[in-house]
Amino acid sequence: MNKPVQAIDTNSVMFITKRPEVIMVEGKGSWITDNNGKRYLDFLQGWAVNCLGHSNPGMIAALNTQAKKLINPSPAFYNEPMIGLSNLLTANSCFDKVFFANSGAEANEGAIKLARKWGQLNKNGAFEIITFDHSFHGRTLATMSASGKPGWDTMFAPQVAGFPKADLNDLDSVKKLVTDKTVAVMVEPVQGEGGVIPTTQEFMRELRKFTKENNILLIADEVQAGCGRTGTLFAYEHYGIEPDIMTLGKGIGGGVPLAALMATNAVACFVPGDQGGTYNGNALMTAVGISVIEQLLAPGFLASVKAKGQLLQSELLKLSAEFNLEGERGEGLLRALMLGKDTGGKLVELARERNPEGLLINSPRPNLLRFMPALNVSDDEIRQMANMLRELLKQTV
Repeated sequence: MNKPVQAIDTNSVMFITKRPEVIMVEGKGSWITDNNGKRYLDFLQGWAVNCLGHSNPGMIAALNTQAKKLINPSPAFYNEPMIGLSNLLTANSCFDKVFFANSGAEANEGAIKLARKWGQLNKNGAFEIITFDHSFHGRTLATMSASGKPGWDTMFAPQVAGFPKADLNDLDSVKKLVTDKTVAVMVEPVQGEGGVIPTTQEFMRELRKFTKENNILLIADEVQAGCGRTGTLFAYEHYGIEPDIMTLGKGIGGGVPLAALMATNAVACFVPGDQGGTYNGNALMTAVGISVIEQLLAPGFLASVKAKGQLLQSELLKLSAEFNLEGERGEGLLRALMLGKDTGGKLVELARERNPEGLLINSPRPNLLRFMPALNVSDDEIRQMANMLRELLKQTV
C-alpha cells in the first residue's frame, strides 16, 4: 500500500518542463521509487542514460574508489582514468583520439567545431554540415540549429548558420545540398527524439561511400544510439562503415555527466586554444565510464542486449496485433510502438499513474511510444512492461 502523498514545494526550481508532483528518491536496477513509496518500472532510464539501470554496483564501486583518491586534478593535467577510458574506447572502435565532455550536446558542439576546423585546413574554409529533418543534436545554440526538430528554427532566433537539412534515408536529398562549402554530414544511426527512426543499411553505406568520394566528413551522432543501446558497442558497426567523427553521451556515463568526442588521426586537428572545458576528462566521471564500458564489453553482454531487443520487439508486435496498431520499429533496446493515433501523451500519463506500481515510458511524438530500458533489463521485466501496457491500451482503444 502506498504512503500518503507528501506536499512538496518546488517553487525554487526553474520551470522548464511539466513535472508530476512526486520526487524520485531511490532506484535499483529497472525500478525507481518516489517520495511516497510508489515503485515504477523504468523503461525511460533517464532517456537511455542509465544503460546499466539504477544503482549499478560496478559504477558505485568506481565512484567510491576514485572519490577517495582524486576527483578533479583540472584538465591541465592527465589523470589515470582519463587515459584508461580513452584507451578503452579507441581499442574498441575505429577512432584514434578522444575528447571528454559533460553532455551529448557539448560533444556535438565539439564535433561541429572540429569539422569546421578541418574544413579551414583542408577545404578552403568549408563549414556547412548537412543534417537531417527531425534530427536532434542538443540544446546549445549551434546544436539546436543543427537539429531538425520542428519549431526550433525560430525559438532562439537567429540560428547559427550552416546546417542545411536533408531527408533521412534519402541520399539524393543529401547530394542536392552539397556545395563547395560542405564540410561534413552529421547523422544519427537511429533518430531517437525524432521517433525512433533507424537509418537503413543501404543509406548508411551509400552515404559513407559518397562522402569519401567527395572529401566530406561523416559524423555519427551516437549520443542516444551508442554504448550498447543497439546491440553492438557502437551503432555504426551495424553498417560495416567507419565514420570520421563520432559523439557519445548518455550511456557512456551510465547516469553521471560524461560524453565523448572521438575522431580519427586524419581529422583530429585541434591545436591548443581550440577546445577545452573545466571538467573535461575529470577523474571521477571517467572512472565511472571505465566501469560502464568494461561491463558492456563483458563476454555475452552485447549478445544479451540483442536477444532482449528481439524479445521487446516481439512483445510490442503482439500488442500491435492485439490492438490493431501500426507496428513497431527500432534497433536493439531503443524501440517505438506505433499507435496510429495521438494517444501517446495520455498513455504516458496513465502508465505513470498506474497503481500499485507505475510504468515510465515516453512519447516523443504523439502517435508513438518510445522504450529505452536498462540494457540489463530482465526478460521478465520486459514481459511485465508489456502486460502493464496491455492494461492501459484497453483503456484508450
